[in-house]
Amino acid sequence: MPTTNHGMGPAAQYRHDHPRVKNVNEEVQQAMTLGQRVADRVAVSVGSWPFIIIQSVLLCIWMGFNVYLAIMEHTHPGFLKAWDPYPFILLNLVLSFQAAYTGPVVMMSQNRQTEKDRLMAESDFEVNKKAEEEIEVIMKHLVHQDRLLLDAIARIESLQKSPETEAMASRIEELLKRMDQNDKTLVELLSRMK
Repeated sequence: MPTTNHGMGPAAQYRHDHPRVKNVNEEVQQAMTLGQRVADRVAVSVGSWPFIIIQSVLLCIWMGFNVYLAIMEHTHPGFLKAWDPYPFILLNLVLSFQAAYTGPVVMMSQNRQTEKDRLMAESDFEVNKKAEEEIEVIMKHLVHQDRLLLDAIARIESLQKSPETEAMASRIEELLKRMDQNDKTLVELLSRMK
């Protein structure tokens, strides 16, 4: 990127005019419908230990109570009948119904999560691409600054090598040596006076 203004580097001409970085989580959250929110809640609930524990307890109660009623009916005729005796066909139907509905709902939630992950990956790629471009501009600007510094050093060194400046520098150095000698003499005199 060539510079057009003397002394101005690539960073001075770079335009930082890209859209703001977006928060994909916020955007996806705002765009979700009621059905999608329900699907996410169901997926979170079904995939948790409390759900497994509660469901296991309910299944054990269901089976235990039906076995108890079947035994009591057999030993005491006229006792309450078991509504789902062994082999628990009604329980199998209920569990099949639950699986038939939770499976697709969980898949909807997973599909949305996959879409969200894709959007996040795209956003990360855009941010990385822009960051790479900006780092490249900074590196070019640092090279430009190095060139300017080397030019300035070369000019200063060329000034120091001219005969007039060398003569002036040697005179100044001579004066500094005399001042240093005078300071030493003065310190000696003062130490003798004590």
